Amino acid sequence: MQTPKAESIFSADGKTTEILRSWWKRLDANRGGRAELRRTASPSDVVYAPVYHELVRDFSGHGQAFSKEKLAAVAGLAARVKADTGDELSFPAQMATPRSAGGGAAVSGLRFRRLLAVNDPEELFPLIVRTLSLLDGKVNLADLARAVYWWNDSTKKRWAYDYYAAAPSEK
Repeated sequence: MQTPKAESIFSADGKTTEILRSWWKRLDANRGGRAELRRTASPSDVVYAPVYHELVRDFSGHGQAFSKEKLAAVAGLAARVKADTGDELSFPAQMATPRSAGGGAAVSGLRFRRLLAVNDPEELFPLIVRTLSLLDGKVNLADLARAVYWWNDSTKKRWAYDYYAAAPSEK
């Protein structure tokens, strides 16, 4: 098996993004599975949901090495996404976009900086759950998945550039 590269898993037009989106769409027909994933409090909890293992099988069939633990975090968060906005705006730019005309960012600068301070995926999970709620579940699914899967300093820097470019007045 090939070693995955950062740009290969969950790239905007890659096969793994297509697999995730297909699985996510199938969740509409599996309300019980979606509900089970939405009740999870951490990526560790996601592993016990049978619907998560459908995604693992889909990824395994693709033949590319991947981290099941990282994929669990992606699956648990994807189940909370109500609408995939496609690749219009990055996830951090969506956080910076005001919810109403003249309003502040949907996710405040303080809350955003708390996200950036997290290193542990288990700690990141509930913060992203809350962020999804603030965005009414309407996000760029591929960008969210890529960021959560590859959560590191490079991702955090990209988020900072995207967020503050879209909301320069947020402090």
